[in-house]
Amino acid sequence: MTEFTVHLSNRPGQFAALVGQLATAGVHIEALALFAHGDEGMARLMANDDDVARRVLSEAGVRFEEQRVIETVIRDDPQALAEMTKKLADSGVNIEAMYLLHANGDSLHFAVAVDDHAIASTQLQG
Repeated sequence: MTEFTVHLSNRPGQFAALVGQLATAGVHIEALALFAHGDEGMARLMANDDDVARRVLSEAGVRFEEQRVIETVIRDDPQALAEMTKKLADSGVNIEAMYLLHANGDSLHFAVAVDDHAIASTQLQG
């Protein structure tokens, strides 16, 4: 899974136009965070088709970066998230973004963007 960080102007309609283009191309947004600070807006999103999303973003002429994210599932317990994030911290891994993809009552499914994918993969998958 890939996280796209998209930079937009913080003006009405900027994000609407972008998601309209993604929708027209058949892209489903699976995770999303949208932020604004002053004149700048930022959308961090994950899509069902990275190649098509990448093409749409390129054709839209917006500035974007991308990075792989790690999917992980933890138990739905008050301590589980604290344990998972401490495990990464103790390994020297910095969390750059985290998304709760879904919860089912027994478990929480997250996508995590980190600064060291190799170490984080061993900590979260192992």
